[in-house]
Amino acid sequence: MEKILQKIVYDNKRYTEYGNVATYIPELRKANKNDLGICIIDMDNNIYEAGNCNEKFTIQSVSKPITLALALMDNGKDKVFSKVGMEPSGDPFNSIMKLETSKPSIPYNPMINAGAIMITSMIKGRNNGDKLNRMMNFFKNLSGNKNLSVNEDVYMSEKLTGDRNRAMAYFLKSEGILTENVEDVLDLYFKQCSIEVTVRDLARIGVNLAGNGIDILTRKRLIDEDVSKVVKTFMVTCGMYDASGEYAINVGIPSKSGVGGGIMGTVPNKMGIGVFGPSLDEKGNSIAGIKSMESVSQKFGLSIF
Repeated sequence: MEKILQKIVYDNKRYTEYGNVATYIPELRKANKNDLGICIIDMDNNIYEAGNCNEKFTIQSVSKPITLALALMDNGKDKVFSKVGMEPSGDPFNSIMKLETSKPSIPYNPMINAGAIMITSMIKGRNNGDKLNRMMNFFKNLSGNKNLSVNEDVYMSEKLTGDRNRAMAYFLKSEGILTENVEDVLDLYFKQCSIEVTVRDLARIGVNLAGNGIDILTRKRLIDEDVSKVVKTFMVTCGMYDASGEYAINVGIPSKSGVGGGIMGTVPNKMGIGVFGPSLDEKGNSIAGIKSMESVSQKFGLSIF
């Protein structure tokens, strides 16, 4: 398996030249655009890795399905989906346009930034510190990595430059959709996106989702089964931004990408996949990462369709 993955990384690394690292968050400019790594963990806890698999990067939007699961377990589907829609937007992940043109002005889905900010606002806790601790423990349990932490440099970079996210949040507040303190919600959201991971962490989360929320090592239930199914459905329909339809056809694996270069895939009852490639295409997805996911899917027949 590792020899196959090494060949997949070798064959697809050339695509890094056709993209660029994210620059709108200044700290992300430091990434090496030529990096490409992949990890697969199957249901028997066999771990296979290739490429830059030890490189740390911030999780960014790959965090969205995870916080969605926590918010759903905290609040239930009815409350969550009274504040956030369930449909693909067809717009860039940071678009604000449809918030004003849609009535009611709720975000289209939890995988775009406006929707993810709303989801973060619904995580329960006495205060921001309590909410962050609950969030971090959830991420640590799902990833099996007790050492996960927030990259403070990236967090501050996002906090200082996140004006578009701030605009979305204040618009949602003005419409009565977001009811929490805007700056507190954004602070938690920026920290959420700045959690530092490796491809193994993403693969571990992916395989636990593949088993409908049961940890493959401890056999403890971490995510309710119905919540796990909702999360994976959103990953199929909205997980790759406005390239989700094309990705579903070419790859066919429930996945979520982030502008840090990460992609998390979950193949139901089979495996979790983590990919890192910070060179992004024009839609904000890892360009070599998508090609690698396509190769893995085709090589092992993993499309769920």
